[in-house]
Amino acid sequence: MAPSTLPIRHLYRHLLRELPPISQSRSSLHQQLREQFSQKSKPFDMAAGTQLLKYLQSQRMYVTLLERYNPGLAGEMDVAENVRLTARRVGLDVSGMDGRKSKL
Repeated sequence: MAPSTLPIRHLYRHLLRELPPISQSRSSLHQQLREQFSQKSKPFDMAAGTQLLKYLQSQRMYVTLLERYNPGLAGEMDVAENVRLTARRVGLDVSGMDGRKSKL
């Protein structure tokens, strides 16, 4: 294996880790990355690949932080869970109110 292919292979593996899992069908982005890395006639641009890797890592972190600090935007949380987490942020414990209806 040529020494110049090691950093390229390393970058390729990092990029694949940032994409959605393979349990789903491979996306067109998977196929495009594979084609770019496997072309012998045109060398892969390491700077562009590194930039793409940083972008994908930043997007993953952005989504993680968005879900953590704005749980209502994710749409996966029910109202009771949202109230519980909101109360917890200000130091209140409303875990004993499960199943009770408010008389407001």
